[in-house]
Amino acid sequence: MTIMDGKTVLITGATHGIGRATAMGLAELGAHTVLVARDAGKGQRTVEEIRARTGNENVDVLIADLSAQSSVRHLAGQVQSRYPRLDVLVNNVGVFLATRRVTADGLEYTFALNHLAPFLLTNLLLDMLKASAPARVVTVSSGAQQVGRLNFDDLQGEAGYSGQAAYNQSKLANVMFCYSLARRLDGTGVTSTVLHPGVVRTNFAKDDPTPVMRTIITVFKPFFKSPERGAETPIYLASSPDVEGVTGRYFVNKRARKSSSRSYDERAAERLWQESERLVGLASHPAAT
Repeated sequence: MTIMDGKTVLITGATHGIGRATAMGLAELGAHTVLVARDAGKGQRTVEEIRARTGNENVDVLIADLSAQSSVRHLAGQVQSRYPRLDVLVNNVGVFLATRRVTADGLEYTFALNHLAPFLLTNLLLDMLKASAPARVVTVSSGAQQVGRLNFDDLQGEAGYSGQAAYNQSKLANVMFCYSLARRLDGTGVTSTVLHPGVVRTNFAKDDPTPVMRTIITVFKPFFKSPERGAETPIYLASSPDVEGVTGRYFVNKRARKSSSRSYDERAAERLWQESERLVGLASHPAAT
């Protein structure tokens, strides 16, 4: 028996980098591991590789483009119909784009994929997570949250777009979402944690990097963490008995750390929650007391 036997885990962005390494690690621990992939062929190849390397046949893939809210809703429906329980949700998918793009819903792509997608998916799966309690929501943020600012006057970057500022904002939003979710889930048996995985050798920003980002990646990539090392903290938060019941905390290298001072602004976090609900079309939830 291993610590994740009998537990079902859903991981977004699971076919490359940190997500793939996290899926591999949780499958090795015995979890029924469900990958979320945008590309069906790549998703199936990743499933087969994980099964072969871990000996765990309980590895599946679901296909979704998480930048589109209709696809997020379809994914949530598939999870609810196919699986009797959900013990862990790992919100890992993310992107960096130097150029402003919009999604099928007309939203700025970085904010939509990095923040609104996990916000919507988590909310749609909350009843399932509560029914499976004790359960965990683990969100992958970044050290970029330290310099992130929420621009409520221009969350979509319409007035002025910077790829780095958009990314920083989305990673701060991840942390604030984690804390807000923890407050709302108090007493339910579902925990919410968030993490910085470190600077990892992945395909991050490869499709549309800024010149500065391209230079940094080219020069320093040999010194970055491997995806396997980057996955250590999300695996730990998803599986370890040491963090059973721990909620509303930010982790680096498997240790709880302070996040940015802005991330603890509960008034701003509540405004972000309400605005996120509006942007994804969810009925308003009462504020935490």
